[in-house]
Amino acid sequence: MATRKAADHTLYHLSPKGFWKKFRDAVVVNPEISSGLPIQGVNRWPPPASRPERYNTPATKASDIAQNPYWKRDVRRAYPRLSAVTQTELSTLLLEHSSAQQIPAPTDADPNAKMVVAAPQEPKDLTETIASVAAKGKLFSAAKLPPSMATPYKKWAPTPGESLPGDPHAYFPMHLVK
Repeated sequence: MATRKAADHTLYHLSPKGFWKKFRDAVVVNPEISSGLPIQGVNRWPPPASRPERYNTPATKASDIAQNPYWKRDVRRAYPRLSAVTQTELSTLLLEHSSAQQIPAPTDADPNAKMVVAAPQEPKDLTETIASVAAKGKLFSAAKLPPSMATPYKKWAPTPGESLPGDPHAYFPMHLVK
């Protein structure tokens, strides 16, 4: 035999008593409906704000005032940092990139093979470096173009598609494009 289970509206909610019960019964459309006010000791245990201890924020590196100055956490003034390239750094970069790079062929036998690293060169004057690179010949030509920025997508170039039946001299002729 199946028992019918239903929520009891008087189990967890307050009910008015005395004059207010008579007043509610006279005014309310459905006097059997719940008041919606939960009983304090039954609904939530322990009740909110009943614990004697207070919450303390755990100490972290950010809570130490001496190690967390305002200028480090002020994100409104997080300006981009400028970088500078000295003439000696520029001359070494020009010397390294003016000659063809030697990259060893990958081997399947040893995946932990060491890469060949160019030996560091002594810094030269920038004017001497530019003169030596220019003396070797043109860095770039029509056959040897400079590197360009890589794009994550292929640029779309419209090409004519299939021809459609219809009058080519119509007011709005339709053309298909791939």
